[in-house]
Amino acid sequence: MGCFSEKKRGEGRTDFFDKSWQRSSLCGDFGTAEAGSTVRANGWVRRRRDLGGIIFIELWDYTGSVQVVFGPEAGEVHERAGELRNEYCIAVKGTLRARPEGTENPALKTGSVEIVAEDFLLLSSAAPLPFEVGEGTDKVDENLRLTYRYLDLRRERMQRNLRIRSRMNAFTRAYLDGRGFMEVETPILTKATPEGARDYLVPSRVNPGTFYALPQSPQLFKQILMVSGCDRYYQIARCFRDEDLRADRQPEFTQVDIEMSYIVEDDVMELIEGYMKGLFKDILDVDIPTPFERMLYWDAMDRYGSDKPDLRISLELCDVAAVFAESSFEPFKTLLAKGGVVRGLALPGGAALSRKELSDLEDKAKKFGASGLAAFQLKDGALKGPLVKFLSEPEQDRLKELAGLKDGDALFLVADADRARACTILGVLRLDLGKTRGFIDERAWRFLWVTRFPLFEWSEEEKRWTAMHHPFTSPVLEELDLMETDPARASARAYDCVLNGNEVGGGSIRIHDPQVQARAFQCLGIAPEEAKRRFGFFLEALSYGTPPHGGIALGVDRLATLLCGGQSIREVMPFPKTQKAQCLLSKAPDIVEEARLEELRIRTVPLEEDV
Repeated sequence: MGCFSEKKRGEGRTDFFDKSWQRSSLCGDFGTAEAGSTVRANGWVRRRRDLGGIIFIELWDYTGSVQVVFGPEAGEVHERAGELRNEYCIAVKGTLRARPEGTENPALKTGSVEIVAEDFLLLSSAAPLPFEVGEGTDKVDENLRLTYRYLDLRRERMQRNLRIRSRMNAFTRAYLDGRGFMEVETPILTKATPEGARDYLVPSRVNPGTFYALPQSPQLFKQILMVSGCDRYYQIARCFRDEDLRADRQPEFTQVDIEMSYIVEDDVMELIEGYMKGLFKDILDVDIPTPFERMLYWDAMDRYGSDKPDLRISLELCDVAAVFAESSFEPFKTLLAKGGVVRGLALPGGAALSRKELSDLEDKAKKFGASGLAAFQLKDGALKGPLVKFLSEPEQDRLKELAGLKDGDALFLVADADRARACTILGVLRLDLGKTRGFIDERAWRFLWVTRFPLFEWSEEEKRWTAMHHPFTSPVLEELDLMETDPARASARAYDCVLNGNEVGGGSIRIHDPQVQARAFQCLGIAPEEAKRRFGFFLEALSYGTPPHGGIALGVDRLATLLCGGQSIREVMPFPKTQKAQCLLSKAPDIVEEARLEELRIRTVPLEEDV
């Protein structure tokens, strides 16, 4: 049955929506070629104006808007149109005409035409709106927009974002299908294998006391598919992580998951470069140059202070340890003698910064983890700053040389016992200065492969080595013995795809030898019996003739955000969660009835602060 239309409020009509009311064209597609013809349009009333007896409405659907005119000559239809309000859903019949000269609206795609209404059908009225729907909606509090997400999605920007994401998925399938990949769906309800972020757990009713886990990624299953002879697999996979959220994190997210047999790193990189080149041409009509630049992990850290550097910012870090190793400034000299580092970041034009601006930058560096920030300014050929008195003239000249300082520039130094921490602090400062002082070319797309990550990283909290990516990443074969003898120096056959400072994909060549996998677990402090309990089904699969293999996962949400020019992945997800992992629309998560919990043999325990 169709939707009922009202003649007047409370007074019924007998006509329903049927084929005679179906749109002859989408709202944004009407053009002058149809002028003079009878047309039909369906959509929402976006705006309404009553000018001296003539009523104008802007009728909207996802393609855009068209103006509809209700003149007094329409009689009863004009009278009913007077009761239309924003976001009422209607069907309109009328004649399309060119707008009178001088009334055209170049801001509308359909701004040269309008529909002179002969009749309309009120399909559904709208309750009083919590906010006005339109392109000004993004200024409305985000929590209010998420509560009424169906209204927020009724604007052109959000429609565009979702359709770009849909095109991205369609391109992904066509690209990978055309290169011999098979789409395979892996389980959503699977086994908890805790390593990294926390799993979301799902209780089993038919197996009381046991739990499924929602997958953080299809990692083990896609590797098992390689054992199974599937050779080239992909999946647009939903994944789940129970972790603290921020702008680019959600408890559930989507990734393009890819795995290939009998390959090396170059094969994955060439596949993804072709994918990105085609995707950006298809969506944005942008030509992405290939091959992408490649950079070793420690080169990226030393030069840019990040393992996902934004290459649109020309600023680079420098190593100035040689200046202070024999200087009279004892704190730096002592730190360097113990294996610490002194790193710098030069800022063009920074000599013009005031004392307050320099102090503000030091406060920022301290928030990023620095114990302090030493600043120099080169003015009229003379180096200024609190530490200048500790440097001889040759040392000052050497400092200017190593930092590439020019007259009018500033230099910021961070000293730390930890190389990565010193680089990271300056890397965050580099990003902040790049954004606030206009060093970013907003029109550029700079792709980069970061390779040879450390295989392990030390966890102070757990007092053990943990996998920087995941425990199934292959070590660089020449460094295999370093896993046991010097874990800090062991490198992984891992690679991240970086775009404009965002990691949009990460992958590796996997361990396919069960003996090497056992050694990796041992280095991670996972005893054989524990490895068997947590990963036994996977380890057994590896023992049945596993080909060398590797792959990558691309973050659909992050990549779509970049393609749409957004700031947060929430802008490209139809129904995202808040930073507290709540859905304001459906009010999830919610309390479950005691009877349901009893059926699952679960009892909740109140926290102390709740008692």
